Amino acid sequence: MTEKEKKARAAYVVAELEKIYPDAACALESGGDPWRLLVMGRLSAQCTDARVNIVCRELFAHFPDAAAMAAAPLEEIEKLVYSCGVYKVKAKNIRDFSAIITEKYGGRVPDSMEELLTLPGVGRKIANLILGDVYGKPAIVADTHCIRISNRLGLCDSKVPEKVERTLSVLVAPEKQSDFCHRLVQYLRCTKAEMRSMPFFGFEMQNLMKKRSFLW
Repeated sequence: MTEKEKKARAAYVVAELEKIYPDAACALESGGDPWRLLVMGRLSAQCTDARVNIVCRELFAHFPDAAAMAAAPLEEIEKLVYSCGVYKVKAKNIRDFSAIITEKYGGRVPDSMEELLTLPGVGRKIANLILGDVYGKPAIVADTHCIRISNRLGLCDSKVPEKVERTLSVLVAPEKQSDFCHRLVQYLRCTKAEMRSMPFFGFEMQNLMKKRSFLW
């Protein structure tokens, strides 16, 4: 498939997902707070978004902002995030980057990839989540959902997150990228019955799905 054909296919997929999910939204309930989204993004590694949402209600009740988290006893943070898994590493990362955000950035989460990647525990996936959701910048969140479906659709041919990110950043229009990733997550979390009832993809894509054993 040529790059032109891939771009056409990507545009088609984006348009169909927009019909099904006109209101794209991040599954992490941060209330639009950049720092809270950063914390939740870190906790979501190897953990479900639903669990993170539950844990963070209590976590943010205790420590509502970066300054409060930076001053919190590490053991207390560990207890609160225990059920998210890898809790010692995550708790330390959260406290450490909260201190940096408080001291270096005056409480404001950085708005560049370069600066975000200097924060403990923050990789490109979390950084792109912040850039896209908070600052409205072009950003591909190459998580397992995005990697899986983009490969199945023939848009990518790699399971390496950075390669998928680079490829999709070329194929998907900049202003569509962040919402596109959220819609992929919404779509892949549907039940099989729900998926089959959706008017998603025309005959061309239906044939593609069969050839690639799409999703099932």
